[in-house]
Amino acid sequence: MVVPLAVALATPAQAASSCTTSTGPYQKKVEKFLGRPVDGRQSRADCLAIQKFQVNHGISPTIGYAGPVTWGVMNLINTQKAAGHNPNKARKCPTNKGRIACVDLTRQLSWIQDGSRLVYGPVPVRTGRDRYETRVGLKKIYWRNIDHWSTIYDVPMPYSQFFDGGQAFHSISGSVWSPPGSHGCVNMRKADAKKYWSLLRNGDDVYVYGRKPGT
Repeated sequence: MVVPLAVALATPAQAASSCTTSTGPYQKKVEKFLGRPVDGRQSRADCLAIQKFQVNHGISPTIGYAGPVTWGVMNLINTQKAAGHNPNKARKCPTNKGRIACVDLTRQLSWIQDGSRLVYGPVPVRTGRDRYETRVGLKKIYWRNIDHWSTIYDVPMPYSQFFDGGQAFHSISGSVWSPPGSHGCVNMRKADAKKYWSLLRNGDDVYVYGRKPGT
């Protein structure tokens, strides 16, 4: 029954109405990420490219400023890409449990494995923000509801699979990269949550480890 704060995404037309001329502290890193000329100076084209990224990833305000939140999301995406097809290379998620869903809070990644064999993923997730952290440890899925509705926050939680009190895997309509995070659940893109629903069952193990940046 734990869900994220609602994410209000600006439309491209709304974003284009305001564009900062200020050079942000992460200008060069943001330019490199976006494939822009890396000169460390904010141009109109830079601003529009940054704005588009901010709109697509639920980052506010969408003024095209290369600040810590925008770079933080980009850096996280880079980290997730680096995981490739071997997210459990460090073997931090147990390989002796058979089918298990792994959640790496540090990299904001999740995947399903069977022993050491990767079954699905890794996929980006959004876990609990500061003071609402997703709890670490070995859990088990104990209740599933494909059309769950939160009675606490009065919002939908499709494909909910609960594994620790009110904490569950479920899909969200906004961006999984949007800060600051959920109220403890593991938020997923719809296609990923739907796939998890098809692969997992009550009694399957879930292992949560690491620490979400900023918590």
